Amino acid sequence: MHPRPARHVRIAAHAELISLIVMLANLFTVHLKPVSSLMGPTHGCAYLFVVIATWRLEEATTAAKSLAVVPGVGGLLALRRLDTAGARRARLKEVIPS
Repeated sequence: MHPRPARHVRIAAHAELISLIVMLANLFTVHLKPVSSLMGPTHGCAYLFVVIATWRLEEATTAAKSLAVVPGVGGLLALRRLDTAGARRARLKEVIPS
């Protein structure tokens, strides 16, 4: 079992995507001002949190840090890259030298 990235990064990445979906759905349907004024800052804060938290992770590769900067889905892409890198490291540790 490989270690997963920090839970707070995972939560913020999902909040980033969900807030973007809500903002776009609001924009293309009824365009309610209170929804826009709530989701805009929520998305912005989640985005910044994902970027900063990913850059602070020790196990984050350059690719994961670069992916975190993509607005909307960057956090989830970075988490996917971190999961892949963690699994690769776990497999390398399981190999017993002969």
